Amino acid sequence: MPVPRRFDRRPPERDTTRINERIRVPEVRLIDDEGNQVGVMKTPDALVFAQERDLDLVEVAPEARPPVCRVLDYSKYKYEQAQKQKAARKHQQQITVREIKFRPKIAEHDYDTKKHHVERFLRHKDKVKVTIMFRGREVTHPERGIAILDRLAEELAELGVVEQRPIQEGRNMTMLMAPSKAVLSGKAEGGEAADEVFTEGEQGDVASTSLQSPLDEAAVEAVETPEAKAAAEADDGGAGEADAGGEGEPDASGEGEATPEPADAA
Repeated sequence: MPVPRRFDRRPPERDTTRINERIRVPEVRLIDDEGNQVGVMKTPDALVFAQERDLDLVEVAPEARPPVCRVLDYSKYKYEQAQKQKAARKHQQQITVREIKFRPKIAEHDYDTKKHHVERFLRHKDKVKVTIMFRGREVTHPERGIAILDRLAEELAELGVVEQRPIQEGRNMTMLMAPSKAVLSGKAEGGEAADEVFTEGEQGDVASTSLQSPLDEAAVEAVETPEAKAAAEADDGGAGEADAGGEGEPDASGEGEATPEPADAA
């Protein structure tokens, strides 16, 4: 069985700006539709003045004595105000506070993992609340927590600044870090791309530079010495002679056999 909704007794929200007949004061200070001040006049006369121009009489300064009213198109005025508020919210920067917790006896690998999270939060322009949780008699050694927080702030000095120094509240010690000016200006956002692998062209460049090491150059020079050149030429000459001598040898199939010449008749 569905649970019935409770009746909402709150009145619906309504526009509190008083216009036209909702203005109950006896007299007002009137400003016309061009922004010129008309002066103090009776409220019915000011309403007639606005109706003659097919506009509304809008109370813009109810605290003044007498209240200030302006002649304008109220629907257009509300739309312009809504657009201004929307633009203000768009340019407004919302800062989120993230929290990450450490232990005084945290292992090195766990410390690196949590430090990476803090770095990611700062790169996203969020504030980070770092908390050290003490248990039992660990609270009697606050210097361990201070050492961890100082180390974290020192290693992330390029990305964040310490907005609130470490303070101890009961069994917890907290420190607040905020993004640095370099992160807020966008100059430090390229740090995440430093761990990317090389592209195909870059790998080829690395391979080509690795072949040009001093050891490889020495090996090339040793190969190109005069003795090595002479030995190489001798090997080439011997191979050529062997090829030349082997041209007249008969093949196993008999195709290369020489025919006997006829003897002279002498």
